[in-house]
Amino acid sequence: MMQENIKLTDLVIELVDARIPASSRNPDIGELARNKARIVLLNKADLADPVCNREWMAFFEEQGAYALEVNSKSGAGIRAIDGLVREACKEKLERDRKRGIVNRPVRAMVAGIPNVGKSTFINSFAGKACAKTGNKPGVTKGKQWIRLNRNLELLDTPGILWPKFEDQEVGMRLAFIGSMNDEIVIMEELACDLLRQLRMLYPDAVCERYGIEWQDSETAVLEAIARSRGCFLKGERLDLKKAADILTDDFRSGRLGRMTLERPQGQENIQ
Repeated sequence: MMQENIKLTDLVIELVDARIPASSRNPDIGELARNKARIVLLNKADLADPVCNREWMAFFEEQGAYALEVNSKSGAGIRAIDGLVREACKEKLERDRKRGIVNRPVRAMVAGIPNVGKSTFINSFAGKACAKTGNKPGVTKGKQWIRLNRNLELLDTPGILWPKFEDQEVGMRLAFIGSMNDEIVIMEELACDLLRQLRMLYPDAVCERYGIEWQDSETAVLEAIARSRGCFLKGERLDLKKAADILTDDFRSGRLGRMTLERPQGQENIQ
């Protein structure tokens, strides 16, 4: 469907999750939009490390795309998008002007993986509810054209993951942010994987949040979190599933602090 409609568009607006900008990019979109103007929106930028946000902005701009930090829920950064669209499509607009074509809107495809916030972005940008939203992946089921104003139309598309992860680390990071259904994930294992990442990148945040010390293993750390948060089953057994849910929810909501799990160094080109 996206291949069929890309020829109708002037611009691709791709949303990525600012906490994992590389892993939250569908590599197929780069090929799909090869000859189109590109805007990359670092969505949920308020949850990501501000230093890393700047590094990723520079990375995408070096690759020839326009980049912007946004928070679709609060609307932060949204007002700057109109100017960015005009800048990205200035050649197209100039060609139209020379041909005597006026008031033809820019048509932009909005793309991204599940749960990255496309529909929330569209509603925030439009200033009204145009697209269904939800905190689970897979809310948008089909395409819809949305006319924002006389200068811009958006094509909302369903979030799509690629058929197979060549790198299991990518799948793991997508699970961290909730782009996969938690029902198909073993949450205790996911929490231990997340703790392994946080031990390397933000160790103090975990200790401060739960009042614990790092242990020899991630399982032992999860057990310490369970004790700290009173997660017990009958017979005083630790409820590691509940502790895992608390940890992942604290990460996803930003209660652990602003965190980015990937850096631009060594990443492939966006096209």
